Amino acid sequence: MTGMEVANASLLDEATAAAEAMFMCFNIGHKRANKFFVSEAVFPQTLELLKTRSSPLGIELVVGNLEQLEFIKGDCCGVLTQYPDNFGKVESLSALSERVKAAGASLVVGTDLLSLALLKPPGEFGADIVYGNSQRFGVPMGYGGPHAAFFATNTANMRKMPGRIIGVSIDCMGNQAMRMTMQTREQHIRRDRATSNICTAQALLANIAAMYSVYHGPDGLRDIAHRVNKLACITRENLVKLGY
Repeated sequence: MTGMEVANASLLDEATAAAEAMFMCFNIGHKRANKFFVSEAVFPQTLELLKTRSSPLGIELVVGNLEQLEFIKGDCCGVLTQYPDNFGKVESLSALSERVKAAGASLVVGTDLLSLALLKPPGEFGADIVYGNSQRFGVPMGYGGPHAAFFATNTANMRKMPGRIIGVSIDCMGNQAMRMTMQTREQHIRRDRATSNICTAQALLANIAAMYSVYHGPDGLRDIAHRVNKLACITRENLVKLGY
């Protein structure tokens, strides 16, 4: 996740991660800016969960074509887009990122983990929060779950992240080590100051995805991504021939 300094894989699934990202934007905006803009090209299950979660939190969900919607400073807490989107379309996020920053809002990008082996990472476009599904990394199809989501943000917002936070520390031998900085249990202790209500982790599936990436390495992941893209193109060509 180039450009994103913190990663977290303890969320339940992709749609849940999107809802957590929305609430995180609301918190970053100090709960004053309550409009959250969502691209009409996000996955339908993601949109449905955003609708469910936004109303009780007092967040006004605005769904539509992001190129045509106006983001007003002090009114908008965040903007969510899909990359690639629900129709497989891939577009540069540079112009959108500039508009979101000008409005003082946070840019959230839902993405496909394997596609990022080939595409420019959202963090390099200036995305504040990036989420997605790790199922592509060696986790068998679950037809609805369980799959571990991944969630990343920049250092400035890391303390507002949902769930667990893994940080860099020093062990007793003076070596650099990774440790759990904030556990899920702490969210319950924090009560009204909690950043999330997530209390379950897909730890096994997150570990499978992590080891899959370690096993194949950068070159292996790029080869797999190229193969997936090639198969998708072959499928498209044959569907067109059949009249679809």
